[in-house]
Amino acid sequence: MDNQQQPQQASGFPTKIGQPATRALVNAGYTQMAQLTKVSAAELQQLHGMGPKAIGILREALAAKGMAFVPDPPKQAKR
Repeated sequence: MDNQQQPQQASGFPTKIGQPATRALVNAGYTQMAQLTKVSAAELQQLHGMGPKAIGILREALAAKGMAFVPDPPKQAKR
């Protein structure tokens, strides 16, 4: 087994998100897919290495398990 695949396989993170996104999640303390239900996609997008493609893949993987990100906070109206 390739050492780079171990974090994705142990966590359940889809391999399609790529190594930069996986490292971003692990470095931020996310080690299991279920933990992503406690954070919004907008918050994850702030992580270095996490792009829109990875967010979409994670969203689909969560939905396949009956889970979802926390809804993004409403955008503030400009004054």
